[in-house]
Amino acid sequence: MNPGGKHFMEDLDAAGGVPGVLYQLRDRINDNPTLTGPSVKEIVASVASVDEEIIQPVDKPVRAEGGLAILSGNLAPLGSVVKQSGVSEQMMTFEGTARCFESEEAAMEALMGGRVVAGDVVVIRYEGPKGGPGMREMLAPTATLMGLGLGDSVALITDGRFSGGTRGPCIGHISPEAAEGGPIALVEDGDKIRLDIPNRKLELLVDETDLAKRRSAWRVPEAKIKTGWLARYAKVVTSANTGAVCK
Repeated sequence: MNPGGKHFMEDLDAAGGVPGVLYQLRDRINDNPTLTGPSVKEIVASVASVDEEIIQPVDKPVRAEGGLAILSGNLAPLGSVVKQSGVSEQMMTFEGTARCFESEEAAMEALMGGRVVAGDVVVIRYEGPKGGPGMREMLAPTATLMGLGLGDSVALITDGRFSGGTRGPCIGHISPEAAEGGPIALVEDGDKIRLDIPNRKLELLVDETDLAKRRSAWRVPEAKIKTGWLARYAKVVTSANTGAVCK
């Protein structure tokens, strides 16, 4: 146990590690060979004990649901991803004011300059598979958001991606991405955005008539990279909901 009841990777290792996790799942997994030699069931059979305070049994889960949740709505018609296990209870539902940025760098400049305040929803777009190109990880903005103490008062949405260590109300993989004309490209500063993780919703609170006008006025932005393999990649890659595969 660590102070405050929090556990870390070294605690998992001491409690039994991956074999210990397999042991707790023993009645729900198939036997398969592994690269190390022994099969999955043989690994399970080798486990002498598991610290169930750290690796809890299936019938006593830490949470009723998994760590990730898929959100959809008029802002993410093809889905988006949030690490709900890293979101505080008070931010599971949130309505805020959009602050739009066309790149990670622009968002970072605003965050470091104190121009993002409680009640905002930071919108970072054109960082998806096509827009990046390559779907850059938005670790710096999310870490900065938490470091500034805004994790319980500001949300962040992006067509980029996050690492597994992300905390706070940060929604990524929004599909379709901005570079494909997805709704995230139509958001304007001052728009209201509603996040509702329990009901798996991400909504832009703008009248559909206004959105239709914005959609007709939207134009594909100039490519960031015009030559080489990344330029070719950007032309053929699909949004994150497909796995960002090349078609």
